[in-house]
Amino acid sequence: MKDKYSIGFVDVGGWDTHVGQGGASGYLAGRFDELGRGLAAFAQEMGGDWRDTITVVVSEFGRTFRENGNRGTDHGHGSVLWVLGGGIRGKCIAGAQIRVEQASLFQNRDFPVLNEYRAVLGGLFARAYGLSAAQLEHVFAGVKARDLGLI
Repeated sequence: MKDKYSIGFVDVGGWDTHVGQGGASGYLAGRFDELGRGLAAFAQEMGGDWRDTITVVVSEFGRTFRENGNRGTDHGHGSVLWVLGGGIRGKCIAGAQIRVEQASLFQNRDFPVLNEYRAVLGGLFARAYGLSAAQLEHVFAGVKARDLGLI
């Protein structure tokens, strides 16, 4: 287990797009552009330390697959996590996946939760910091860590 842990958090709001979400050049696309530019700037600023940095982008909820009546989407269940860093085995889609079709939607509208975020974070923490299952239980009680082989 490593002697020192360096963990930081950034909360970026403005993603609750119930109304006027837009298409390829709309509000949501602008938010993704801003996020991407911010992540790229962070990676560049980290310089050589980027190889030892793990960045996770996660949302507390997903969005519905179908547009609502206000040209937006409502809160959903399944979502995605982006894992970035110089030492990350990236350029892939990792974790459980399903074919997106009517029968696979949760409540006939949402992508189901396939990769529980606490399990994925636990797997990353176990690899990055050498934490045991017992130690992870203190942080993510009742959740078994899932190593997706990203580190």
